[in-house]
Amino acid sequence: MGTTWCEVELEPVDGQDVLLNGVVAPSRFDDLAALLTRCGATYTLELFDENDNLLRETRRGG
Repeated sequence: MGTTWCEVELEPVDGQDVLLNGVVAPSRFDDLAALLTRCGATYTLELFDENDNLLRETRRGG
């Protein structure tokens, strides 16, 4: 699944959970969160830099 600013894969995990794993343009991080919120999803999003340093984290529900 992808756009010009986001490329992700959906991977099933335990129960009904799904791992959304991929790359998003840092400037569009809030856009991805807003999209997931509009879909009614419960989520935790983490944004890492190229050195695996956590830059941002946001969550909804759960």
